[in-house]
Parts: sequence; structure tokens; C-alpha cells
Amino acid sequence: MKRIYFWVLLCLLFLSGTARAQVVGIKTNLLYDATATINAGVEVGLAQKLTLDVSGNLNLWTWKDNMKWKHWMVQPELRFWTCQRFSGHFFAAHALAGQFNFGGIRNGIRLFGTDFSELTDHRFEGWAFGLGVGYGYALPIGKHWNLEFEGGIGAIYSIADRFDCSVCNIKDAEGLKKLRPALTKAAVSFVYLF
Repeated sequence: MKRIYFWVLLCLLFLSGTARAQVVGIKTNLLYDATATINAGVEVGLAQKLTLDVSGNLNLWTWKDNMKWKHWMVQPELRFWTCQRFSGHFFAAHALAGQFNFGGIRNGIRLFGTDFSELTDHRFEGWAFGLGVGYGYALPIGKHWNLEFEGGIGAIYSIADRFDCSVCNIKDAEGLKKLRPALTKAAVSFVYLF
């Protein structure tokens, strides 16, 4: 009978150690939330200092004066934590893919060799793919809660059609291809860990 108790206790210890090693985080990016973009992410522990984060977002809204910032995007990311996963500093490598429909956005922004002011009088519809690297920090704020900050840079390749105005369907250019340096990640995320 003592042997049975010993083996049951040993199995319970083994299972509790395994369960603790399989930490999962569910998150939302507050910066996306601020732009009315629906988003969610899941992060899974792969090893003691390695996690896989997969996030996605969706924006289907058309605003006043037919302003569009419609898009969907999926972004997988591999993270290396400097101390222990889900706490402190981390370095990341990520990819991204998505589809967009942008136009009617009044601005004068020029960044990374891209003239975003074109979005004032034109509409762009197409696909984007990218790769980047990032750095972040996860701040534990409770037993199951983290606040996470991350920024990333890289390159984005896009294929798009340009429309003559933000509200019309008259194409003035098809299949515009661009490869440019870009901000590939900006996140302030609220994370629940279990």
C-alpha cells in the first residue's frame, strides 16, 4: 500500500511540474483598441526562456467622409526572454501578413521613405507581408496579469492598387509593389496568464 501512495505522489508531483511549465497568455493590444481595431493574441511557452506569440487584428469600419482604415493582419512572433518567460525583458523576431483598404485619411506624414499624405486624395487596396525584430518588456501587475510594452522594426513588402480618389472605384495604378523599412510592431498589451 505504501508503494501505491509513493507512485501516486510521484505522479502528482510530475504532473504539477508539467502543468506549471505550460503557461499561456491571452492579450489585447491597447493601442489597437484605441483605433477601434478588434485584436487578440495568444502566447504559449515553448521552453524556459522561449515563447511563441500569435496575434491578429481586424478593422472593418468606414468613418465619416468615407475615410477607410480597413485591414486584417496576422503576426506570429518568436520571443527570447532574458530571465524567465512572461516577465522582464525580451527580444523577438516576427512576421506579418494581411490585407488592407486605406484612403481618405487627411495627413502630411512622411516616415521611412513613405509619403502617407497620398492617403488624403487616394485609396490603396492590396496585400502586405513583412519581417521584423523587436524588443519588449513585460511588467507583472498581479498574480495572473501583465502589462507588456513592445516596439519592432523591419521591412514590409506591399502589392496594391491605387484609386484616383478616396471614394471612387477608378484605378489609376494597378499592382504597385513596394519594399520599405517600417515600424512593424507597436504594442502596449494587457495580458492574462494561466
